[in-house]
Amino acid sequence: MTGDPQPASSSDDRSPELTPPEPASASGALGAALGEAARKAGFDPSTEASTGGVVWRAMGGFRGVLEAVLPGLVFIVVFTLTTDPETREADLWLSLGLSVGVAAIFTLVRLVQRGPAGAAFGGLVATAVAAGLALWTGRGQDNFIPGLITNAAYGTAFLVSALIGWSLIGLAAGFLMNEGVAWRRDKRKRRVFFWLAIAWAALFYARLAVQLPLYFADEVAALGTLKLVMGLPLFAPLAAVTWLAVRALYPRRAE
Repeated sequence: MTGDPQPASSSDDRSPELTPPEPASASGALGAALGEAARKAGFDPSTEASTGGVVWRAMGGFRGVLEAVLPGLVFIVVFTLTTDPETREADLWLSLGLSVGVAAIFTLVRLVQRGPAGAAFGGLVATAVAAGLALWTGRGQDNFIPGLITNAAYGTAFLVSALIGWSLIGLAAGFLMNEGVAWRRDKRKRRVFFWLAIAWAALFYARLAVQLPLYFADEVAALGTLKLVMGLPLFAPLAAVTWLAVRALYPRRAE
């Protein structure tokens, strides 16, 4: 990370190095899990990288972006091209089949290259489950139900964590920065983590607010398009803001 921010005037900043708590308590276990997930996603404070590099790594790089975007894009394009203007019916089997096929190819390539296939395999499972649900109901918009549920769950989790004073961002940052839950004794950190959690909750709820009306209106193509538009393009800037805010709270100490 470059351009380290100046230390803020806080008594907690002068405290000695802390060690991560043993995950004996619920907060410790959750913080450890969130912190490890954030580290695997690329948010590792021990590495020297620019904010752009951190966010790009969190998105999985060029391949990760393709894995996240291409299956959904294929579904939208094929669904739109096969839609009958009069009956508004499309070839659901072909649209979903090609979408799942693209996700399967990404997973296979990672397996052949002996690379980390976790993200691609997770994407394949999510795509297959969503496709199976849509085929079962015969409604193209049901392909987006898992995503809507995920947004509702994540939004609620971030909102509740902020309101009860145990921000998920704070729990993850505390573990990554070797502070555990000591950040809760610092008013400045609590305030920053509160608003960061609120911001993430707002992102997930904004997706719901835009996409739910399209789901009930049976606007499959518009729903799929806005899902892509409100995906990584909104995730990246908020991830960058979160990273910068956390780095400002934890200035690197001199060796």
